[in-house]
Amino acid sequence: MCGFRTAGNIVLDFASATPSVVKSIRQRDLLNTWLRLYARAQTAPAIWEYQPTRIEEELSDLIYYTVDLATQSPRLVIQSEGTRISRAYGHTGKGVPLDEYIGPRLVPFVMPIYYECVARGLPVYSVADVDDIYGRVVAYERLLLPFQTDGKVCHVIASLKTFCEDGGFEIKNLMRGNDALPRPKLRAVIDRDLFHRAPGRIAAADVVEFADQPGVTTETIELN
Repeated sequence: MCGFRTAGNIVLDFASATPSVVKSIRQRDLLNTWLRLYARAQTAPAIWEYQPTRIEEELSDLIYYTVDLATQSPRLVIQSEGTRISRAYGHTGKGVPLDEYIGPRLVPFVMPIYYECVARGLPVYSVADVDDIYGRVVAYERLLLPFQTDGKVCHVIASLKTFCEDGGFEIKNLMRGNDALPRPKLRAVIDRDLFHRAPGRIAAADVVEFADQPGVTTETIELN
């Protein structure tokens, strides 16, 4: 485990993970774009630099937040939200602090995940099981990406995905439709192997060896 955050009487611990922990192809694409920007200076990029391809296709599952660090705990305020997320929570929340939007029952399970992302300045990935209004188990996958200005995390983008092994499920009021609390399955800080290598290309500083016929000296070239 690599750390923990608290909210109320709940203590959440976080595993240390590589980018491969993220299973959704769409979320991996979002993460890879972030990693390419991170690799330049080993720090979270500015939000204006972040322009993933086909971002329009993901907007219904994204939430943008601003981060106010002037309070005792970071205050995350919703700036935009996808339509599917609004349906899951039962109402829109633009301009509302996240802790107020989700309500006191969910704060101990949700806010520490965001606090960890802000504190570490690194992506955080979590998976929890929730029940829809008909009792079907739905996996709720959350990827948080931090963005800095002047060395401080001032923005966070959340990608939220839902998956049900039984097939269809009811997303309406998914997070508020019953008394069952989320059942955490995984909480991880992505803090290892923070690079993205494009398929079919050779990364800088890799070593390539060329060998022709037997008896010919092998030539080694280091790419920089």
